[in-house]
Amino acid sequence: MLGPVILAASRSDRMRRFISAAPGTKQVVDRFIAGETVDQVVPIIEDAAAKGLEVTLDVVGEDITTPEQAADARDAYLELIERLKDLGLGTRAEMSVKLSMFGQALDGGHELALANVRPVVEAAAEIGTTVTLDAEDHTTLDSMFAIHEELRKDFPQTGCVIQAYLFRTEDDARRLAAAGSRVRIVKGAYKEPASVAYQDKAEIDKAYVRILRILMEGAGYPMIGSHDPRLIAIAQELGRKAGRKLDEYEFQMLYGIRSDEHLRLAAEGHRMRVYTAYGTDWYGYFMRRLAEKPANLLFFGRSILTKG
Repeated sequence: MLGPVILAASRSDRMRRFISAAPGTKQVVDRFIAGETVDQVVPIIEDAAAKGLEVTLDVVGEDITTPEQAADARDAYLELIERLKDLGLGTRAEMSVKLSMFGQALDGGHELALANVRPVVEAAAEIGTTVTLDAEDHTTLDSMFAIHEELRKDFPQTGCVIQAYLFRTEDDARRLAAAGSRVRIVKGAYKEPASVAYQDKAEIDKAYVRILRILMEGAGYPMIGSHDPRLIAIAQELGRKAGRKLDEYEFQMLYGIRSDEHLRLAAEGHRMRVYTAYGTDWYGYFMRRLAEKPANLLFFGRSILTKG
């Protein structure tokens, strides 16, 4: 399977240099990354709003090695929030953050990440929006959930992400599916061992449906992160069976993938949010997008061959 190989390459400095220098890389990166600066991403937010879509914004970059870099990541999000405030776009855009960017893996990383993310969550609340804590590899999740619980004491709208391929996630979903919670469910995009995660796609899909049912039947607000037409249809049916109105859950899809489906779901009256990543440190995010779907890798390969 190519997925695990690509995910391993996402941690390789040698592969980073090779991919970055490849002639066709920019064409493919531009498909998944909305830009490098706030100025470049603002027109995309405005265009999405005009089409009845909402966005969640991710400032990409995970390889944080110093507290100063973690502070820079915090400041990048604060700059973004200030721009959203100036443009009156706060209610159309939320933020997604990876706590690794805020220093979670450093010495004293749990406390450092909490200290860095709190002002971002506070600033988001001030402009009428919120923050969702992205899930990363399984070793980080206890810290992420603890930070999520702490932030919700003052900012109950703070969301989090759960990953269907992990064995633990059904229990996490039951705990999180409470009134006021906001939970995004995704399949999972990190290389995880068989001791903690399903490895077979069919098993992951089955787990996704079981977890989605828990969320739909709970009292929280489910956010369905998937491009899979079958899972989208199942989510709609589970929502109907649970008696949910169309604004009582939402779909989320990645920028650059199935854009027609974004518009179709919005036209049907669903809340449709586009996960929009931007920034200069795009490599890790980009490699996970290649690993998730073989068609993405084929598209990348053709681009390199035609640009040589």
